[in-house]
Amino acid sequence: MFGRYESPAKTYADWGHASDISTASPHRLIVLLFEGAETAINVARVHAEQGNIAERGANLSKAIDIIGNGLKVSLDMGQGGELAARLAALYDYMVSRLLWANMKNDIPAMKEVLSLLSEIHGAWAQIDPDKQKK
Repeated sequence: MFGRYESPAKTYADWGHASDISTASPHRLIVLLFEGAETAINVARVHAEQGNIAERGANLSKAIDIIGNGLKVSLDMGQGGELAARLAALYDYMVSRLLWANMKNDIPAMKEVLSLLSEIHGAWAQIDPDKQKK
């Protein structure tokens, strides 16, 4: 369902987790991207609640980058078919909601994206090939 690993790995490494990706499987890289995006949104939400606009924006930008340049880019549109296309559209929607959340300090929009990410993250964790081999 995902194609190139270089871009998602680079996106994750860009946020300071290079040691985590050096031995990570392709599946684990995607999990790390989900975790990074969720963490960035949670931190942004706290900063939004405290009125810290600069940190809110920095963390939402981080989440947008992870979703748009990590999760979305990792999709293999050739082999993923309709599922990959739907996920790509959902990732685009999440990015647009986070842009809106940043412009309007919209905490419910941040929570909405967190909920969507969490659902996909949970499904992704269930198909862990390493767990299935045991």
